[in-house]
Amino acid sequence: MYRFAAYSAMALATLVGGGSLLFLGYFIIIGPVAIIRFDASEPQMLLWDGLLSLLFFVQHSGMIRASFRTWLSSVAPKGYHPLIYAIASGVTLTAVMLLWQTPQTVLFQFQGLLRWLPRAVSLLAIAGFVWGFRALALFDTFGLVPLMARSRGKDLQPPTLVVRGPYLWLRHPLYFFTMVLIWSVPDMSSDRLLFNSLWTFWIVVASFLEERDLVVAFGDEYRNYQEIVPMLLPWRGPAGRRL
Repeated sequence: MYRFAAYSAMALATLVGGGSLLFLGYFIIIGPVAIIRFDASEPQMLLWDGLLSLLFFVQHSGMIRASFRTWLSSVAPKGYHPLIYAIASGVTLTAVMLLWQTPQTVLFQFQGLLRWLPRAVSLLAIAGFVWGFRALALFDTFGLVPLMARSRGKDLQPPTLVVRGPYLWLRHPLYFFTMVLIWSVPDMSSDRLLFNSLWTFWIVVASFLEERDLVVAFGDEYRNYQEIVPMLLPWRGPAGRRL
């Protein structure tokens, strides 16, 4: 019975989490899906979009904090936090994508061959994601690993600090490639400018919050890493032998 519940929860996390990431990828590269539209003025639409973004930021950053994990461990079985986090993030992100409003104001549009330039940058950012995931070897996007280990009666191995590939250039390369991807668009509307600005700001804030948790998890090893490798902008070149 426990295994059935665990595998059902893992399937739900994969479905919800994977679907939300597909929605986000479509939004960033193609544009909003605009399934649900409200009869509102442009300022009202932008305010709504901003509140949707704030909802995701609070959920996504709040549930990953140590204080929330401690509370959740008192009400949920051991090993379920990453999976519950993935499901909640997927539901919230899907809501943002489905309820996003699209005013008609267009700030600029690239024309002709120039439209291909941001698309080429997008492809480079996607290649950077692949590079980053390969460097991590195992990236548990949907929180499956702890539950799989427990369902098989195995102890979960403690996390290790990965310093290879793009992590020799940046401490948070996936965040960097996300920022490159969201800004490499051929058309800029008012709602897209709001999205890019808010989400870039959140990525920076989330990076600082994550840094605190990583220092707690890895101690002096991560502090040394902080001194050598930049956080979000690759201005030093690869760390190489300095680590």
